[in-house]
Amino acid sequence: MTKYAQAFLVGLQSNLVYRWNFAVRGCFSLFQLVLVFVLWGAAFASSKSASLGGFSFDQTLTYFLAVSVLQFFVGAFNEDYQISEEIRTGLINQFLLKPINYFGYRLSIFGAARIVSASLILAPLSLVVFLLHSRLAFPHESWRIGLGIPALALSGLIQFTIAYCFGLLTFWFLEIQGFVILSMAVEATLGGQIFPLDLMPQRLFHAASLLPFYYQMYFPAAILTGRLPLVAAERGLGIQVLWAAVLLGGAAILWRRGLRRHTAVGG
Repeated sequence: MTKYAQAFLVGLQSNLVYRWNFAVRGCFSLFQLVLVFVLWGAAFASSKSASLGGFSFDQTLTYFLAVSVLQFFVGAFNEDYQISEEIRTGLINQFLLKPINYFGYRLSIFGAARIVSASLILAPLSLVVFLLHSRLAFPHESWRIGLGIPALALSGLIQFTIAYCFGLLTFWFLEIQGFVILSMAVEATLGGQIFPLDLMPQRLFHAASLLPFYYQMYFPAAILTGRLPLVAAERGLGIQVLWAAVLLGGAAILWRRGLRRHTAVGG
């Protein structure tokens, strides 16, 4: 584990170089809460009842705040492009000649980047919480923390593994931007970043809960903000573990088959 710990430290150092990028992105992301406040405030104002989908405006605002913040803790921002670049330029060859697992190395870098981004979001987060504390409505059940933390960790693993798989597509395709953009659009919709998924018709919501995108952002945010009951959270955690295992298996298959197509040249 020593070599992965060193990779983690290298990841911390390299990401600290771009700390202002994370800080600006964090401030801009939290600025989007202003749009959420305006748009969803208008939606609730035009509604005949004080709730939409069984949740109040304060609960909905709390959900979007959680989603905006959690993406800095578990979101895979550009790991797919970094992996793609290493394959295209041949930098990946150095990992083929050393006793190090490439997935473990990239996961260590991903973890370091998330620590940097999560740390830089704390200052603007504190300001937002201070300004909106009277409108935030977090639940008080203790089990939500107990299930929310592993759900958050699995969410990060799922998001990273999906990005890892897209990066490995460079073994077959010279450019993966189209795949990544399509994935981002699907993740934003079925991951609950545009609207809470529980506002969908019941059948569509059930179908979405069977897909991995559901567990990328909506699932941990819904647990922590009270949009899922205990039974649904326990069931979802089991499905989340299953998807993490499936994606890890798929990543291993892509890696082995991709290496069969890979040709390393040079001295």
